Amino acid sequence: MQEKNKIKVLMIEPLQTPYVKEIENYYKAMQDAVGGTIQAVYTDDAAYVMNDEGKLLGLPLNRALYTEKGEMYDIIAGTFFVCGLGEENFASLTEKQIEYYTERFQMKEMFLRLPSGKIEALEFE
Repeated sequence: MQEKNKIKVLMIEPLQTPYVKEIENYYKAMQDAVGGTIQAVYTDDAAYVMNDEGKLLGLPLNRALYTEKGEMYDIIAGTFFVCGLGEENFASLTEKQIEYYTERFQMKEMFLRLPSGKIEALEFE
């Protein structure tokens, strides 16, 4: 049984496969999980919580974010986690969400800047 002040999240580290972890549902614990101040990017049913200064700090690039049309619009730098959305704050992921986001982020990514300046994500296992 999960403790009341903890949430089940999916951790995604650069060049690693995702894994489930329970973290305390407090701002400081979330900061510790991503190594700094947090920023969230929201989907319909979840949030990607990352280090707000990941790129400025030169953290390793991790995973790309894509539009509904499949176009890359951003890259997350450093470790991040995926969590569910509660009425007023973050919540545990459901088993269905864990399966979905594990599959979504299963492939590790490396990034390559083309001579045109465009950045491409290269997936690998």
